[in-house]
Amino acid sequence: MTAPQLLILDFGSQYTQLIARRVRELNVYCEIHPFNQLPDYWREVKGIILSGSPCSVRQEGAPDILPEVLEGKVPVLGVCYGAQLIAKKLGGTVAPSEHREYGRAKLHLAATSPLFEGLAMPTQVWMSHSDTITALPENIERLAGTESIANGAYALKDRPVYGIQFHPEVTHTTEGLQLLRNFVIGICGCEPNWTPASFVEETVAQLRQQLGSDKVVLGLSGGVDSSVAAMLLHQAIGQNLYCVFVDNGLLRKDEFDQVVASYQNLGLNLIAVDAKEEFYTALKGLSDPEAKRKAIGKTFIDVFQDEANLLPDIKWLGQGTIYPDVIESVSVNGPSVTIKSHHNVGGLPEKMKLKIVEPLRMLFKDEVRRVGKALGLPDFILNRHPFPGPGLAIRILGDITPDKVRILQDADAIYINHLRQSGWYDQIWQAGAILLNAHSVGVMGDERTYEQVVALRAVTSQDGMTADWVHIPYELLAQISNDIINRVKGVNRVVYDISSKPPATIEWE
Repeated sequence: MTAPQLLILDFGSQYTQLIARRVRELNVYCEIHPFNQLPDYWREVKGIILSGSPCSVRQEGAPDILPEVLEGKVPVLGVCYGAQLIAKKLGGTVAPSEHREYGRAKLHLAATSPLFEGLAMPTQVWMSHSDTITALPENIERLAGTESIANGAYALKDRPVYGIQFHPEVTHTTEGLQLLRNFVIGICGCEPNWTPASFVEETVAQLRQQLGSDKVVLGLSGGVDSSVAAMLLHQAIGQNLYCVFVDNGLLRKDEFDQVVASYQNLGLNLIAVDAKEEFYTALKGLSDPEAKRKAIGKTFIDVFQDEANLLPDIKWLGQGTIYPDVIESVSVNGPSVTIKSHHNVGGLPEKMKLKIVEPLRMLFKDEVRRVGKALGLPDFILNRHPFPGPGLAIRILGDITPDKVRILQDADAIYINHLRQSGWYDQIWQAGAILLNAHSVGVMGDERTYEQVVALRAVTSQDGMTADWVHIPYELLAQISNDIINRVKGVNRVVYDISSKPPATIEWE
């Protein structure tokens, strides 16, 4: 695997993953590690970024770094908490802000620096902190500030160590990517050589060495992660990869047939399993969301294991685990209890005595899509909205029946088709219909009806952690509503969800 050129030390900021994504947009490979778990290679990287944190450097037991990190042998950039930590460790003063500084601000240059080369000053930056650096150590030069923050950026006079009080990784800092480019490529000397094509070439070679002539089984979901993982493994070991795609009866309308056709066109060694009845039986009478998830997970493992046991000499289980799952499992606050359920197949590896291979474990979702494009995956799979692991089971509130699945599939298909035809689909992070556990009175023709309610959901997001509802034009919503009510038997009312995350979640269950 490519050695990281840049290391990001995580102090628990909600934006840490975003820093890594921005650095990788510069085609520079970097990795995130907890501040208290420096990897063995840390002295060999070309630069280090210290993230923000929900903590205060003034509190007892505040997250800290080894003094050697600031020796100057490796350039360092402290962001927000990271900047305050550097200043405090070198003898500066950090105090509570008179007012919590959060939001947009104008940064004014106080001294020239390679860190701000090419930025149009003043420039808009994004602040998010409750402490302020009130006094800089003697060997630090003030580089920039805002109306309310004198020490908005600084640099050590005798070594390449920098601190910035704002967040360059968020889009609200309008020239943040240029500042990161100045540090990562200009100051650190990192080479922008990490591309989707280079990742494919290196990963395929690594997989060939790792797997040899061993056989691998992988569970396909129809989504981008498992599909890209399958293509990488297929390029490495060809027909020694067996892909199992299970129809749990909870996919979107006609999706099983569409995905099977796409996979077969890609030359994958595909085993398609119709297990609808097994899943419906397992879900019968269950209304609690967690109970439904557990039933689906157990049934999938049983079906997958039955199919995998029919295959000869399987040694490995392939999974579409991606980098956010890995980061979450070794977070600053300690290992997560579980990894995301759609990447975790329970005790299956232990039961079948399988080793795990995860070719995407160092990629973010947007990088997975770029790698998929380099591999020639069709747009139908590559540009597909995220879809929950339990499928439509958590978009049907209450118990699951085949008739409810049919109603939701039909309504959802009308909704998604309208979004595609109008050009809105590619502007949306995730969209779907929800079948509510409620009936409403309606009038159709001269008859009174008492039928079900469908809610429509559409959000924009960067990574699913936060999300805003999409302002779909009223005219389009009206057309969608009219078509669903006229064409889907059992529905007489359509509503649109205008809740953001937080406080709501993207899915309803």
